[in-house]
Amino acid sequence: MIAQPQPLIEVFAEIPDFRRCRGKRHPLPAILSLACCAMLCGYRSYSAIAEWGRNYGARLAHALGFTHNTPCAATLHTVFRHVDRDAVEAKLGAWAEGVVVSPPGAPSAGEAAIALDGKTLRGSRKQGAPGVHLLSALSHHLGLTLAQQAVDDKTNEITQVETVLHHLVLPGRVCTMDALLTQRHVAQTIVEKGGDYVMIVKENQPQLRADIALVFTLPPAGDRQETARTVDIGHGRIEQRNITTSEALVGYSDWPGLAQVFELGRHVITQKTGKERAEVVYGVTSLRPERATPGGLLELVRGQWQIENKSHWVRDVTFDEDRSQVRCGSIPQVMAALRNTAIGLLRWAGHTNIAAACRRLAAQPAQALALIGIEFEN
Repeated sequence: MIAQPQPLIEVFAEIPDFRRCRGKRHPLPAILSLACCAMLCGYRSYSAIAEWGRNYGARLAHALGFTHNTPCAATLHTVFRHVDRDAVEAKLGAWAEGVVVSPPGAPSAGEAAIALDGKTLRGSRKQGAPGVHLLSALSHHLGLTLAQQAVDDKTNEITQVETVLHHLVLPGRVCTMDALLTQRHVAQTIVEKGGDYVMIVKENQPQLRADIALVFTLPPAGDRQETARTVDIGHGRIEQRNITTSEALVGYSDWPGLAQVFELGRHVITQKTGKERAEVVYGVTSLRPERATPGGLLELVRGQWQIENKSHWVRDVTFDEDRSQVRCGSIPQVMAALRNTAIGLLRWAGHTNIAAACRRLAAQPAQALALIGIEFEN
């Protein structure tokens, strides 16, 4: 069995059960374990989860903690609808913090970077479900969700980000984010909690953007600017990135914790057509030059972009999240939290192709149980 900071089966046991003892047929930890194992095997909906439980017989059901047969889809619907989603997200987030610092070859806790990013559950949104836009904190290394907060509308990410930051261990961590969350109060909170930030600056911060652009258009006398460059060839494209950093605004700008500003240029050539695309973005960071070279900052910015591939793309393509139309109560958020956990477990276990890993575990369900801390032999 793969060693874990805390077996997931124990984490599920800490989530409060909303049901009365009388008439309760299936233990909540067993239901959550069933759901997580089924998702590890690639089963997507609560009806598919119920089917997965029936496929493997009484021995597997007993190993999961059931005293009777595994629950039907209607029971799963009721439980996921009414379970305390905040408790589910908080417990799974705390567990994920331990996972992030433990995998072989991963960065230490002090070096781990966290991406703040939002994602809409599009299928649930079409059905009128509330709170289907989720603001999440994800580790760069695994794409594992450390905290998640439902918001009613994407613009409300700005007001809900404080809640997400409250659940994170920030000392020694670096938070990256897109321009929407580049706000003074966000920078201030991160610095006050002992963390650092890397923020992209666009039109929503016009004065700061203008100041940074001026630094790189007309460099001040004595300003020491440093650069780094990368070139990647693949997927039919040649992509060149150039980043330049400066300390010129330190002491001039009152942006909280500001230590460097940067200009990042990207030039992409499509090899088949020869079509070219170029863009320039600006950014700020609280990391001083001795802690973040231009090359290091470029890696942090790219880590933010890669969350799309490590988490969002997998959730949409492998787990079909965007087509899921669950809409009642806590179901959309709870299902998303379980998907996040399954993806994080697989990445932590060393799987890079999540779809292939799900197929492998579907053929060997004992391995899925082992990942959550249950010993079972077929």
